Amino acid sequence: MRFQPIELKFNVVQRGECWLRMQGMPAQLLQAGDCFVVSRTPFILASGVDVEAVNAADVFAHDGASATFGIGEGVELLGGSVSLSGPGATELLEVLPTSLIIRAETAGASSFGWLLDELGREWPSQQAGSQAMCNDLLRLIFIHALRHHINSADAEQLAWLGGLREPAIAGVLRAIHAAPEQPWRLTQMAEIACMSRSGFAALFKTRMGLAPVEYATRWRMRVAAFRLRNGRDNVATVAASLGYLSDAAFGAAFRRVHGISPGQYRRDPSL
Repeated sequence: MRFQPIELKFNVVQRGECWLRMQGMPAQLLQAGDCFVVSRTPFILASGVDVEAVNAADVFAHDGASATFGIGEGVELLGGSVSLSGPGATELLEVLPTSLIIRAETAGASSFGWLLDELGREWPSQQAGSQAMCNDLLRLIFIHALRHHINSADAEQLAWLGGLREPAIAGVLRAIHAAPEQPWRLTQMAEIACMSRSGFAALFKTRMGLAPVEYATRWRMRVAAFRLRNGRDNVATVAASLGYLSDAAFGAAFRRVHGISPGQYRRDPSL
């Protein structure tokens, strides 16, 4: 079956085996217990590397959330999808690999499979709280896959996600994300990291690709963009909520990061 690209699609092979095929990449044999995540890319699940694929949307349009397809040796998969929102969602999707496979024998695969098993039990149950359970399980599945990628990928594959491997940087990122309105200075961040200013600045730039203060400013502007696009507050209110004493200063900072004024960004949803 051919699946169209969505933000994040994940599956676990519960029984049998199948091939994961993606354009420009070698086919991967998936066996029972293997899990995979595909990001923003069309893919095919098939019984062989040369088997003709049909559109998954047509199959599921007829059979619903659970579908049976084909004949021969059986394979059973369970899957779901998630969509990201919030400040930094686009940047996160951009650094995720197009595919991530968690083999059954690797650490963490059993947890990933258990989460998907729980999702499979809750989804059709219609019990009280099932929808809330499913939503939370989907979040946990994504976080689990993201952790696996951060802990197992080479540094060059991670881009700025590599900063999360460094406890000193991770602590500073948590502080910045929790309080974007604070006027973050290098001295404050170095103190949180328990490092000298020069040592912290060098480590942060190496791992994140930006100077610490520049990162804090860019994150603040991502938060601003999210609030302008998704909330009801006007520009002045958003500016004040992020620590700016004047609309002009906020507008200048926003334009440096996003290339347009806050008002333009809010009015034009295509930007």
